[in-house]
Amino acid sequence: MSRSSTAVIDRVAPVATVHGATKRYPGVLALDNVAFSIAPGEVRALLGKNGAGKSTLIRLLTGATEPDDGEVLIGGRALTGSGPQRTIEAGRLGVRAVYQELSLIPSMSIAENLFLGHWPSRGGVLAHGEMDRRSRETLGGLGLDLDPSRKVETLSPAERQLVEIARVLVGEPKIVILDEPTSSLAAAEVELLFKAVRKLAAAGIAVIYVSHRMAEIRQIAASATVMRDGKVAGTVEVAGAATSEIVRMMLGHDAQEEHLVETALGGAVVLEVAGLVSRPKVAGVDFVLRRGEVLGFAGLLGVGRTELLRGIAGLAPVQAGTVTMNGRDVTALPYARRVREGLGFTPESRKEDGILPLLGVDENIVAADFSKVTAFGVISAPRKTAMARGIIERMGIKTARTGTPIGTLSGGNQQKAVIGRWIYADATILLLDEPTRGVDVEAKLQIYGIIRDLAASGRSVIFVSSELEELPNVCDRVLVLKEGRFVAEFLAPDIRTEGLMAACL
Repeated sequence: MSRSSTAVIDRVAPVATVHGATKRYPGVLALDNVAFSIAPGEVRALLGKNGAGKSTLIRLLTGATEPDDGEVLIGGRALTGSGPQRTIEAGRLGVRAVYQELSLIPSMSIAENLFLGHWPSRGGVLAHGEMDRRSRETLGGLGLDLDPSRKVETLSPAERQLVEIARVLVGEPKIVILDEPTSSLAAAEVELLFKAVRKLAAAGIAVIYVSHRMAEIRQIAASATVMRDGKVAGTVEVAGAATSEIVRMMLGHDAQEEHLVETALGGAVVLEVAGLVSRPKVAGVDFVLRRGEVLGFAGLLGVGRTELLRGIAGLAPVQAGTVTMNGRDVTALPYARRVREGLGFTPESRKEDGILPLLGVDENIVAADFSKVTAFGVISAPRKTAMARGIIERMGIKTARTGTPIGTLSGGNQQKAVIGRWIYADATILLLDEPTRGVDVEAKLQIYGIIRDLAASGRSVIFVSSELEELPNVCDRVLVLKEGRFVAEFLAPDIRTEGLMAACL
């Protein structure tokens, strides 16, 4: 088999096939004559930068979208329905999808979530015994020893992700699509998910695995289909393809070289945190942030990085300690007052907490400070458009119009708009929680550049990331959080992934 981007030959009849699919949206050619197929029991990675067409291809397979041209076949049968009926048809043929934003209901039990919408009943009465038995069988098939009566809200992120996968197994699926399944999981939890994926494949279920993490792809997928600009750039065997080749297929050119921060910079202290306690995870934290500095927070998932940021921002209760901004004690001030003092905060969950998906890019940007675009208490549309356009151009956000609903943009462009909101608001201290989660390699490099430019202009940034390898590329200094306290400090240019990992563990 050649290492080039020629298609991997399926040796058995495919479980899903897309023939010559084209999909157009206003001003956008989302898919351009796409051909795709996957065999039973195959784990296929689906790669491409944000906006490459991956999501649209997934929507074709699940029946959520109809192609303008071409056809989609599941098990040799073409999808023919329209609207919701098409999704029902794909589901009956065995297509299931698990998205990055989980859809479990926290207040309900595992069993109730597994059978949500199709609970077994007898004589109109819910059959709890049957539901419990079938739940245990399904969970056991993935190697999960969980009590079906447990509430979902008591589960760890990894357990929730695995329960979401277990839910799609109810009804004997033929193909399972996993969209960024490890984006919120720590390294130890990722292996649990991998074991589940391998069990699916061993049972003859085809798996489409969407991820931006090449290290994961090499562990779990046999082949990878790479998309670029709405087309399939090629399908390769993962073991026989160099990462540089795959990145070149994704981008259409070689990746820009990443540069480590060469010298730790920083001026006067602009933020000082002393003895901060935010139970149960933050147990007494002390640090300072200087003007023009990018300070990274590292640590394993669940150690309290997000809770610490939220405590600094005034979004989580603190039981002890002080927060001082530019020499002023703001510990007692609410979040809105801290924003007026120059604080900006981007949350970990962009789609749930960071954007208003149905509103325009312009409205999302100016939401941090409407006073700049109002006249006599009324929002000025020309002023709003002008302000937003300036941020869109500065951040390199790809959108046809300033008023385009932000929910229709790629993850990378959404994230740039969320950061741009605080540039528009003139925030001088930015707390960025996982600002590159779920964005492609090119968008990550762009966000790194944006953050370094912010620091060069005198703004100060706290950068939280679960991907340790990106911290040396953007941070002047990194603090490692463990058991509620900072246990190590690293200064550029001596920030290395290996040292960070060792300190985290």
